[in-house]
Amino acid sequence: MQRLAVGIEFNGANYRGWQTQQSGVICLQETIEQALSKVANEPIQLQGAGRTDAGVHATNMVAHFDTQAKRPLDGWLLGSNSLLPKDISIQWIQDMDQEFHARFKAKSRRYRYVVYNNRVRPALLHKQVTHIHAPLNVKKMILAASKFEGTHNFESFRAAACQSNQPVRSVSHCRLIQHGAYLVLDIQADGFLHHMVRNIMGCLLEIGQDMYDIDHIDTIFAAEDRQAAGVTAPPDGLYFIYADYPDQFKLPKMPLGPHWLNMPE
Repeated sequence: MQRLAVGIEFNGANYRGWQTQQSGVICLQETIEQALSKVANEPIQLQGAGRTDAGVHATNMVAHFDTQAKRPLDGWLLGSNSLLPKDISIQWIQDMDQEFHARFKAKSRRYRYVVYNNRVRPALLHKQVTHIHAPLNVKKMILAASKFEGTHNFESFRAAACQSNQPVRSVSHCRLIQHGAYLVLDIQADGFLHHMVRNIMGCLLEIGQDMYDIDHIDTIFAAEDRQAAGVTAPPDGLYFIYADYPDQFKLPKMPLGPHWLNMPE
């Protein structure tokens, strides 16, 4: 049995998230498994580094699968991409030992959320960024973003349907980057709750519109109640950037994405 790791780029606008669901629901995991299964000529099951919501994108979603099929790496890569829809692409594939696990060996995961703040909506980036037409107090948002760094109980920032056993997460960094009309929230943590990044972004957007002061974030944390945190930002601007693994696995280092996502920090 051979274990292979893959790095996947996808536009999630047409999918109901990563994880396979009930019959008839188009999800990323099942779509990719079907392509790999045809190349392998046997059923393939993928294990992903994380789960993304409906409409969320990725520049480097790491996953792995086991197979008895013997194919050259280029055969896996080119063969599977020829079978995948145009909005999904496997960027790399490599042999791994059995110790590697895309989900359980990940030390942290990183997301970026992209806002296009302009009076006029974009056309070319439709469903790839979140458009906010109202003026934003960006300096205030930048200061507010740092409030999420550290270890906190994120009960107020997770969806009601979240199935995680506990809401405490450690955020290694949470910073807002401005580049012209683009605002990019860059956040990395040991794990994420359902809708956690989108709820954080929703909170920052409300603060940016001067609906609340920065210290209101402390009140939201203390409430430990989803209703205290306000709106959930749309999925359009959210990207799974990568998962961090121990150096022993020697996974490829990939760029964070196109220029409007790969901002200087």
